[in-house]
Amino acid sequence: MTSGYFITGTDTHVGKTWASIALMQYFKRQAKVVVGMKPVAAGCMLSDSYEGGGQYLCNEDALLMQTHASLHQSYDLINPYAYELPVSPHIAGVDDPVDFAKILECFDALKASADIVIVEGAGGWHAPLNAQQDIGDLAKALDLPVILVVGIKLGCINHAKLTYQAIQQSGLACAGWIAACVDGDMLHRDENIQTIKAALSAPLLGVLPHMLTADFDLLAEQLVINQ
Repeated sequence: MTSGYFITGTDTHVGKTWASIALMQYFKRQAKVVVGMKPVAAGCMLSDSYEGGGQYLCNEDALLMQTHASLHQSYDLINPYAYELPVSPHIAGVDDPVDFAKILECFDALKASADIVIVEGAGGWHAPLNAQQDIGDLAKALDLPVILVVGIKLGCINHAKLTYQAIQQSGLACAGWIAACVDGDMLHRDENIQTIKAALSAPLLGVLPHMLTADFDLLAEQLVINQ
């Protein structure tokens, strides 16, 4: 069994976090020890509840992953790079740029205590993380199979094809894709999903219904992953 998956998306705000936590719940139901990781996050807020005392920047998505893990992990391991400004990480982190060595160290620490680590990317596949490297480079450094989250909304067919093509060109295995129905008013939703299914050679792992409030157990029930 793989030690984890890298979760990327067709863009930002396409349901990557909900899909990541649904995957965590899915594997927990299989009696696996599962933890989540969001290596880089922007738009973080200052918290005064740091485990070691004092204040720190934290990300809502990373906190959700911490909460839904099989066992408690230090926030610093889950989200080693938390930036305050809600902008691209290479801009938000200009004074503290992302260093892959630090992320790999945190990943190895998480992997040592878990069967599966679900790693959520930031933005889309080519979103820059520092002056030289992007999300795709991070996925390659972690050397994990990729799961693509497609936000089902206008333009999703083009975005899905382009992102899948980029994943293939990276040389990484794509374990499959998840359709996240982020637009409750999407016209011909099923037809769009079927068009993407026909276009991508990777399997469709599940369709996550549109929800205003996440029910992660329900979302996990929509997934089927063959390992």
